[in-house]
Amino acid sequence: MSSPVRPPSEKTMLGMLVALVAVLGVLAAGSALVGPASAPAPVAAPAPVAAPAVEPAAVTATAVARAPAPAPVAAPAAPAAVPALAAGTPCSSTADACVDLSSRQAWLLDGAGNVTYGPVGALGGTRKDPTPTGTFSVDYKDRDHVSNIFDVPMPNSVFFAPAIAFHKGSLSDRSHGCIHLGRSASQRFFSDLSPGDTVQVVS
Repeated sequence: MSSPVRPPSEKTMLGMLVALVAVLGVLAAGSALVGPASAPAPVAAPAPVAAPAVEPAAVTATAVARAPAPAPVAAPAAPAAVPALAAGTPCSSTADACVDLSSRQAWLLDGAGNVTYGPVGALGGTRKDPTPTGTFSVDYKDRDHVSNIFDVPMPNSVFFAPAIAFHKGSLSDRSHGCIHLGRSASQRFFSDLSPGDTVQVVS
């Protein structure tokens, strides 16, 4: 027969208990050193970069005062006034002598629209040598002028354009551009007109 198993003695039990406590202590110390696995620290997101504040441009009273004012818009120029015609003539009231080539007439005026002499017969140039039309000024006078172009006398000449003059001449034969007047009319034109006076010739 086998020997009965004896229970461990108190000394043995106490030794086993001490060993167990020692093992548990070692295990506890190791857990404390290692610790639970910690989660990775969160990575902080980069701080947003604030856009530079844009301040609205301040309009100061000084800036407004220094700003150039817009240039004024010029009103359209009024049309030049057309002088009235001297009564009974085709010429301006400001003329001192008037010639109408188509009606073969001439007048003297006072420069204010009043006829002082005429109408009288007046004959201009040919188609080849026409009398110029327009407004002219008396240049000079020569009572006994002789043409240096045609070598003919031109009594009572009153020149108002280059080589063009009032003078005594035929009222049936046309000139080379001058204004032919009868004898008495040529004398009156020579007497009344002066250098600078206005002569108007219309067609």
